[in-house]
Amino acid sequence: MDAPPEKNEDIRPFIEIAEYLCGIGLSAPRIFTSDEALGLMLLEDLGDDLFARYIPDHPEHETSLYSCATDLLIHMHQQHPPKSLHPYSLAIMADMSALAIDWYLGGTEGVDHKKRAALHDAICDVLQRCAPEQSVLIQRDYHSENLLWLPNRDGVARVGLLDFQDAMLGHPAYDLVSLLQDARRDVPPRIETQMIERYVKSTGTDPDSFAAAYHCLGAQRNLRILGVFARLCLRDGKAHYVDLIPRVWDLLQRDLTHPSLAHVATLVASYLPEPTAEILTRLKNKCAIIPTPS
Repeated sequence: MDAPPEKNEDIRPFIEIAEYLCGIGLSAPRIFTSDEALGLMLLEDLGDDLFARYIPDHPEHETSLYSCATDLLIHMHQQHPPKSLHPYSLAIMADMSALAIDWYLGGTEGVDHKKRAALHDAICDVLQRCAPEQSVLIQRDYHSENLLWLPNRDGVARVGLLDFQDAMLGHPAYDLVSLLQDARRDVPPRIETQMIERYVKSTGTDPDSFAAAYHCLGAQRNLRILGVFARLCLRDGKAHYVDLIPRVWDLLQRDLTHPSLAHVATLVASYLPEPTAEILTRLKNKCAIIPTPS
């Protein structure tokens, strides 16, 4: 890894979380040597079998891979998280969800600050009611393009971990949502249901309260991703992310059917346009020409 400090890179969070994950028996890349001043690390190569690549070639193993990835979260959530982790606060999460207004709505119809404030407050309220717990390490990008299959290892160590340096302290359902509501591939609904049940049964969690937290965090994540994917097109010139927006929208709509999200569902239906072909074309036509909102 080459992460020069002069480019505002910092390898220390990666080192800390990698050593923690390895220390609890998980398969983060081992760090053979590092130089923090230069931003250099020599890392273990965990191979190329990302879930996103492996599963299409071995569909018969899909359930097994998701079961192992779910068991990894169960194992990790039984450990004490690093004391240095900052909480992924409800205010931060609500602000992240409002990126849907800043960039998705902003890129199609224009930013509306009153709508932004209303959605922000509604998300903050529902998270406070349904998902206030911040007790475990959340990797925040725990999905098929950051997980590797390592079949020659044992148990949960068969899942290789990448892109965890932004880990924070959050709710136990957060990474499970990230895994099962994947913006980049379709996870079969039966697998989503099975893995939620697997987690709830193994941890002794109340299924109704966990379901409420799961869907509230799913709505928060999917609103954030809508905004991020629109921003990647409008600001950063990466138009291909627009093609992923319909999947994220569908996941959001599924989450919004949960009764705890009734008010948020009303706001989303009123504020955000469905990503029709016309809307997606409108975003792509503005690729790389929209400045950061003031």
